Amino acid sequence: MTGSFDAIIYIPFSSAAMKYSDAGVDFSEEGRSIEGISSALRYRRKGLGAPIELKGAFSGLIDFGDVYLAMATDGVGSKMIIAESMKKFDTVGIDCIAMNVNDLICVGAEPMAFVDYFAVERHDERVAKEIGIGLNKGAELSNMTIIGGETATLPDMIKGYDLAGTALGYVKKDSVITGEKIRVGDLIIGLPSSGPHSNGYTLIRKVLKEAGIAYDDDFNGRKVGEVLLEPTRIYVKDILSILKDGIEAHGMAHITGGGLRNLLRLKKGVGYVIEDPMDVQPIFRAIQEWGKIDDYEMHQTFNMGMGFAIIAPEESAHSIVKRISGSKIVGEVVKGSSVHVPSLGIEYREYM
Repeated sequence: MTGSFDAIIYIPFSSAAMKYSDAGVDFSEEGRSIEGISSALRYRRKGLGAPIELKGAFSGLIDFGDVYLAMATDGVGSKMIIAESMKKFDTVGIDCIAMNVNDLICVGAEPMAFVDYFAVERHDERVAKEIGIGLNKGAELSNMTIIGGETATLPDMIKGYDLAGTALGYVKKDSVITGEKIRVGDLIIGLPSSGPHSNGYTLIRKVLKEAGIAYDDDFNGRKVGEVLLEPTRIYVKDILSILKDGIEAHGMAHITGGGLRNLLRLKKGVGYVIEDPMDVQPIFRAIQEWGKIDDYEMHQTFNMGMGFAIIAPEESAHSIVKRISGSKIVGEVVKGSSVHVPSLGIEYREYM
């Protein structure tokens, strides 16, 4: 397979087009599962360490004196299967760190420490060493220490490898970003992604399999697998830089699984219009073409070029764009309760 995919345009497909649920991942079922767990979690600690209730927040907060401690947990997911196929594990540690710290900064928290969980079918010293290289790089990019972790050998449960972790950060109580300050007229700033990051890989693998595309096939001068292993961009330094300089942000969203729907987590009673979407990397266009996936499904599964979004008043928005390379104003906050992309004719009315 050769050739450039820069010229592929988005086109609507029939109702028979491939969906994430066809690959075994159903957002509705996932939402019900989360609700099933959450509904049973009724105990709340009091005093130091008491939880702060924030609906839709990307990380959890607990009271810790003069500050809130923030925690987030996530993993690399089935991107690990591609790493195993390519025999290349030196970047998935970055993904593991990124998926956590990019959640922490959504509330304005600065990452401090991280613990990882590495589950294996069988041990391989080379694989472990490469994973360590990525974890260390991710920690460096986040200015965060990896203080420990756990390695589990589970041959009856794990086929290959699974990598996840938990990040700890802090935010001053008067600096926490909850999304409540979001107002109609605020602008949406998009920050570019580095590719699919660590979301949608179950669908990606199904698309490649059914289209007969191998990870070693050529894609614009690189192997398909190498493009798909591009590590998740870490936004920590960019976000903390603007916040520490007093540039106002009313809300922030890590655009992961759920795509543009993640904006709906920030505040009830407002809507978002994406008038000028971010540039989309060729790999997304190719995945859409190979799988005959419609725009609606693509934008609720992948980040589609926008890995992070900041909601800010107009003056701050223009300052942010000047400060963060590659960022741009993609839309604005409006009356309503949906995310609308007029140029693509798609609209989302609920998160999950």
